[in-house]
Amino acid sequence: MKLYEMAKAPNPRRVRMFLAEKGLLDKVNRIEIDLAKGENLSTDFSAKNPMQKVPVLELDDGSCISETTAICRYFEEHYPDSPKLLGNDANEKAIIEQWNRWVDFYLFLPIGMGFQHTSGYFKDRMTPIKEWGEVNIGEAMKFFDFLNTHLKDKDFIVCERLTAADINAFCSVDFGRVVNLTVNESHPHLKHWYERIKSRASASV
Repeated sequence: MKLYEMAKAPNPRRVRMFLAEKGLLDKVNRIEIDLAKGENLSTDFSAKNPMQKVPVLELDDGSCISETTAICRYFEEHYPDSPKLLGNDANEKAIIEQWNRWVDFYLFLPIGMGFQHTSGYFKDRMTPIKEWGEVNIGEAMKFFDFLNTHLKDKDFIVCERLTAADINAFCSVDFGRVVNLTVNESHPHLKHWYERIKSRASASV
């Protein structure tokens, strides 16, 4: 299988961490796509993912799966003997999905909008609105506050073990650096959780 990614982008990192924690990273051949150069806008790549985003998983039969959670779900279902990161039962699956959605909508997306609209990184293909970017950065900071409170007495976000919710939150918190949002002593519980996840081998893949 082929995994099309940009290594330094946060969504491909989510997939790599997920695969590493499941011991499946060797199942994919990673192919670098340069977003800054617009390689994701090519006709060939657009045929794999019409949304022109990474990551994309190309299966051995040539079919493709896009979107981070969909790719993770594929591996969760096809390798049932690997650690369950998306939940063991209906309750766990629901609460992990809830947190993944929260992280996507209230942390990852605001950071992404903050970056795109204040940096002008994609100004060749969008119209940046600096004020909108600044609003989104503020919203992401609110979620930092929320996570800090939630993690006061917890080692992991849910289920008392590492799940996809921790991976998604960790990669999103790390992504915050692009808009100068970093974990520090003002969020002690978030910082302790962050350092625990960062110490895992999967955090460096």
